[in-house]
Amino acid sequence: MSGPFAFLIPISLGAVLVALAVGLFALFRGGDFGRSWSNRMMRIRVLTQFVAILVLVAAFWWARR
Repeated sequence: MSGPFAFLIPISLGAVLVALAVGLFALFRGGDFGRSWSNRMMRIRVLTQFVAILVLVAAFWWARR
């Protein structure tokens, strides 16, 4: 992969990893922090996964062109 996808793919996958890590940390920490952040971060993880999938599909489409 070359061009913008060489940067977009790792950034999008890194965002998913960060959202997952923070969500799991909040889930296992518990308390007020866990209640307010674990569900929110897991929703953000789903959104970042969707964006990452769109970036990957666009990269494969671009490569086939």
